[in-house]
This record gives sequence, C-alpha cells and structure tokens, in this order.
Amino acid sequence: MQRTIITVVAAVLACATPAAAELSKVESAAEFKRLVSGKTLTRPLVRLTVGANGVISGKGAAWPVTGSWTWKNGYFCRTIEWGGDDLGYNCQQVNASSDRIRFTSDQGAGDSAEFSLR
Repeated sequence: MQRTIITVVAAVLACATPAAAELSKVESAAEFKRLVSGKTLTRPLVRLTVGANGVISGKGAAWPVTGSWTWKNGYFCRTIEWGGDDLGYNCQQVNASSDRIRFTSDQGAGDSAEFSLR
C-alpha cells in the first residue's frame, strides 16, 4: 500500500508546473545556497527545507523526508529517504527564479519537480 502511495505522490512531484516567468539555470553552490537559505520549498503535499549545511528535511504527503546534498560539476546531487524508503542518489539540474525552483533529475534529462520558495 505504501509503495502505491509513494508511486502516486512521486508522479505528482514529477509533473512540471507551467512557468509564468523564465527560470534560469543555477550554476554554482553559492547561488543555490542564496536561493534556498531560510526558505521552505513547497508544492501540494510537500514541504522541504534544503539547508546550506547539506541537510534535507521535511514532509512529503504524511511521511518524513530526510537526506543530504552536495554540489558537483554544476548539479545538485542528493540522497533522499521518504517514509523510510531510500529513493537513492541523483544529480539534478536546478533552474530558479526569486520565488520558484525546479529540479530536473538525471542531470537535466529526466523528470522535473517545481517548488515555490517561501
């Protein structure tokens, strides 16, 4: 049952949100840290903090999200556990504006998830 819910929520998270304004590629860890510092990343059923210290925490649906991240070769590389399930390691392209951020898996070749920065 939990796997089915995870699959459904993952599909929701992968849906791209229509862009009202252009998102620019984030090129450095310093730029990324400035964007997320003191902010909560939100979308329906999801609230995350991505700390400048490399820690990811929050909730996805009713389950806790924990993980860590580094910046490697222009990509946000993270490991995440959601509700006790290891979602693995993935390096993602990041595009952002002042109030939105989009992560695209597999170095920009995979699925995307867009969040509001609040």
